[in-house]
Amino acid sequence: MRHAALTRWVLSPGLLLVCLLLTCPGLRAAPGHALTVYGEAPRYPATFQHFEYANPNAPKGGSLRRSALEIGQFDHVLPYIDKGIGVAEVDGWLYAPLAVRSQDEPYTVYGLVARQLERDPQGRWLRFYLDPRARFADGHPIRAEDVRYTFELLMREGNLKYRTQFADVERVEIEAPRQIRFHFKNNLNRTLPLDLATLPVLPEHWWKDHDFANGGGFEAPLGSGPYRIGRIDNGRSITFERDPNWWGRDLPVNRGRYNFDHLRIEYFGDTDVARQVLRGGGFDYNREFSATGYSIGYNSPALEDGRLQRAHLGKDAPQSAQGFVFNLQRPVFKDRRVRQALAMLWNFEWSNRQMMRNLYIRQQSFFSNSALAARALPDAGELALLAPLRGHVPDEVFNQVFEAPRTDGSGLIRDKQLQALALLQAAGWKPAGDQLVNDQGEPLRFTFLNGQAGFERLLLPWKRNLAQIGITLEIRRIDASQYVNRLMARDYDMIVTGYPVSPSPGLELYNYFGSAAANDPGSNNYMALQDPAVDRLIDGLVKASTQADMLRHAHALDRVLQWNYYWIPNYYPPGSSTVWWNRFGLPQVQASNDEGLDSWWEVSPTALTNAQMAERLKEQP
Repeated sequence: MRHAALTRWVLSPGLLLVCLLLTCPGLRAAPGHALTVYGEAPRYPATFQHFEYANPNAPKGGSLRRSALEIGQFDHVLPYIDKGIGVAEVDGWLYAPLAVRSQDEPYTVYGLVARQLERDPQGRWLRFYLDPRARFADGHPIRAEDVRYTFELLMREGNLKYRTQFADVERVEIEAPRQIRFHFKNNLNRTLPLDLATLPVLPEHWWKDHDFANGGGFEAPLGSGPYRIGRIDNGRSITFERDPNWWGRDLPVNRGRYNFDHLRIEYFGDTDVARQVLRGGGFDYNREFSATGYSIGYNSPALEDGRLQRAHLGKDAPQSAQGFVFNLQRPVFKDRRVRQALAMLWNFEWSNRQMMRNLYIRQQSFFSNSALAARALPDAGELALLAPLRGHVPDEVFNQVFEAPRTDGSGLIRDKQLQALALLQAAGWKPAGDQLVNDQGEPLRFTFLNGQAGFERLLLPWKRNLAQIGITLEIRRIDASQYVNRLMARDYDMIVTGYPVSPSPGLELYNYFGSAAANDPGSNNYMALQDPAVDRLIDGLVKASTQADMLRHAHALDRVLQWNYYWIPNYYPPGSSTVWWNRFGLPQVQASNDEGLDSWWEVSPTALTNAQMAERLKEQP
């Protein structure tokens, strides 16, 4: 009888549903310390004490001075608006986020201002439980009202990326003084909860009386993070001071991090000047974006004895996609054959050998150094995604693996020039004297807009190769402020640019490649690309419900971008190119996806040789 009763209970559909809802962990929302993209277990359990790439015994004190990542002077403090140049480090140093992203996982966030995070199993909402200890620097508690205020302020007056990332948020509900829930319009955006979790929290009681829309000017804002702003030298430098009483200093996500008492960011309008100032001891740390500068710009006795260090950090991180970008609004670049021909004539192998000591790796993908890159023929799943696009994308997408044009590095590229000429003639460009002209007699010529000193070295050999078959390339160098304005107006033929790559990409792809962003001055769609096939693949990638489906869409998107020759792919280093004076300690375990600078600490007030540093570190934990 007991067995029969149990059988009837199990077979009852209503009772079965109740059973599933009450007992199945995958269908029950539960607060947790972390969020992952697909609900997989995070690397660090709830009981973790510190990130592996942080030394919990690192001493506090000392200082670090570094150059800004941006070229030019900052004209306001906040980095959250589209106008001008803000101070990127405000995000994280001055303002603590709801949750912090780890630097040794593809995309996982761990609670900071939010002690716990709770995601609807069906993906329709996200709840934050704020840490009751969380305070702004003036002692005011961080409330759910501050979170809602920040979200609404960023959506109304902040950078375009917020309106793009959070377009699927339907409403924000304050459930308690320290509890807030974000309701979504749908459950199609798998990265939306993690993106929301990385939001900073701004103090409503301070910003309601200040000019957020213009970045707050040069006034030091009230923060909530490990540092306060100590001194602002308008446009030129900004100094952060560690808050020894920061409410979050002992949380596991922060142990061993934010060790310097003082951090100063120096701004330069010229990367060559920044390099020379570092060599002269004017600051401590430089992130190099010039291949030539990194390769030979620091050669000195100090580099030889170790007082100056040079290394590639974060070697496992996906590398930014850098390339020469065509403005597709220009008539000269409308024909894919023209873009392909121009790409054939940039001789990476010769430049890498002659100027960069063969240090760099050729870009083959928009997702370099990651699993997202399409580096094999499409499988059945990808072909199913691409099949509806046949006739709207190049045929090579379906049956070839893209390879950037390759030379022997000798500098002689006659074979490539002949291939380029054949493509150009098929596109309607014919020789006329020493020029190529179209049917209207207009010469094939374009201008490369350059905002970087020293970059001409990479352009001049290309200019020579083009001129040899009748194409005129003009290189125009302008200052940083003009450059930014012309980028926003799409007033250029070609530029060099980069696209940051996330191992779990999402809505930012609309900002880089989406048709709606082509003419938005705040977007990074510098190609002015408007391609329905690209839009469709981005839609599918963003809505993918599994990692496997996301990767299929990423590979398909990569192929379409590659074979359309929307850019001339450049190169990337084997990690982040960094140079610093040797007076800092680094954790034994390095962050795999980041330089990990916030986990360094001061060992000496002056630079040490390699031998001296080894002895000094023996004395430290």
